[in-house]
Amino acid sequence: MSLPSQDPLAGTAGEYRRFARLEARGRSPAYEALAMAVAGDRLVLAFLASLPAGKRQPNLLFAAARYLLGEAADIGALRRLVVGRRDELAGVMRARRTQTNEPARCATLLPVLAQLPQPLALLEVGASAGLTLLVDRYSYDYGGHKIAGTDPAAPLLACQARGPLPIPDRVPSVAWRAGLDLNPLDVADPDDARWLECLLWPGEHGRAERLAAAIAAARRDPPPVHRGDLLTDLPALAGQAPPGVTLVIYHSAVLGYVAPPDRRRFAAAVGRLGAVWLSSEGPGVVPGVTLPDDARVVPGVTRPDDAEGSFVVVRDGTSALALADPHGAWLRWLAPAQGSG
Repeated sequence: MSLPSQDPLAGTAGEYRRFARLEARGRSPAYEALAMAVAGDRLVLAFLASLPAGKRQPNLLFAAARYLLGEAADIGALRRLVVGRRDELAGVMRARRTQTNEPARCATLLPVLAQLPQPLALLEVGASAGLTLLVDRYSYDYGGHKIAGTDPAAPLLACQARGPLPIPDRVPSVAWRAGLDLNPLDVADPDDARWLECLLWPGEHGRAERLAAAIAAARRDPPPVHRGDLLTDLPALAGQAPPGVTLVIYHSAVLGYVAPPDRRRFAAAVGRLGAVWLSSEGPGVVPGVTLPDDARVVPGVTRPDDAEGSFVVVRDGTSALALADPHGAWLRWLAPAQGSG
């Protein structure tokens, strides 16, 4: 069903179509179909319209439905939830956040982290349960070039290198780590672990096993994740980093949920801390960063990816270093890859 542009539900419908086209397509056929079905379903769209604007996103709706049903929903199950368990569904969506804590995103940051002066102090904003604070514990496989992590039982993260890539020989040395999140998740809490599982998408091979292994690694030595706001509480936490280390403040898929004026304030706050700032966000999310003209095309790659559906790895809010799969499956270096393996 086509919604006219003046329809008050049209904005949400457009968001679900965009999710289907740019995020779920080629990754989760079930969620691609579900998102398109929601975009044309006035019952579900009206339910979403009853929620605050920041609580209407597809990932949150689909995860909340899975949380209540125990399995991924189709449009029929979702409609039944909206009709029969409306308050429960709304309650989960209001209480929870889209805190996807995909450990494979570490593979898209590792080449940058390994080039910095060692040792590192890692401070992740929007850290969720802290699984992407364990960069040094995981092992990596970049198309056969393997790097051993410090925890042999932690998962092996496979990442396809698209074009020349500065692949390191070893994981970085981490002297200190901490996370900051509005609502930290506890890896030792079974309910929080279940919410992380509900954020996975059906049809993505290996993600559930990878998440379970990463949670187990975090439980062996939990990274500290502090409750706090990225604007008001970041300086105090950064001040706890020990001297003589390279402080790295980083985040993935966080600033997209922050209002543009606050993104600029965050960028200014990070700049005052004298830290290395690494971001992995959608194009246009980090203020003032533009992609080079050839970002969509790499010699030898026959199927260029749509940059709009990728994350952009940026250093210090100015330099676009790479395009990355949002869930860490591939990495395309944009800067000259000196010393690539």
